Amino acid sequence: MAEHGLKPLCALGEAAPKAVTIGPVTITERADVALASLAPRRGREDEVRAKAAGIGLPLPGPAAAQAGAPLGAVWLTPEIWLVEAPFDSHEDILGHLKPVFGDAASITEQTDAWVRLDVTGRDLPRLFERLCNVDLAEVPDGFATRTVIEHLGVTLIRRSAGEVTLYGPRSSAGSLLHALEVAAVSAF
Repeated sequence: MAEHGLKPLCALGEAAPKAVTIGPVTITERADVALASLAPRRGREDEVRAKAAGIGLPLPGPAAAQAGAPLGAVWLTPEIWLVEAPFDSHEDILGHLKPVFGDAASITEQTDAWVRLDVTGRDLPRLFERLCNVDLAEVPDGFATRTVIEHLGVTLIRRSAGEVTLYGPRSSAGSLLHALEVAAVSAF
């Protein structure tokens, strides 16, 4: 072991989350969110929905994300959601979810697999038209979908007209940030 011990790093390789502002757009790395996938076992979908409702966990329908307090969820595919929670209170997100759902659902820790980048500012459709095939001007708040940005599969969530969340592979965090920076310079 190193003399000074191991120190955790954010997905972009720094000790603290990175933020970049280009014109009217700010791109912020978020390391304060715990993630887990939730998939009901065959035939137990209604049971999982009831248990989720019991703890205030929204399970939105197709192409949607829904915030909750403290848990939110993003629809990924039929009957699979990405559960979001504050990292400070849910670092062990499995420890919070597994006792609730028991063997009714398969739950997998996802926190360290993804980088979360929040993109905020005005005229975000102008930026994202250079990046992917999602027309942000035409989709509602709470819209969520899988798309591709610079050959990287990402989950895009339109939180509001001025805020988009991207979840991309942690191993490609630098490439995703670079694509956003280049597009922002081009757009603004």
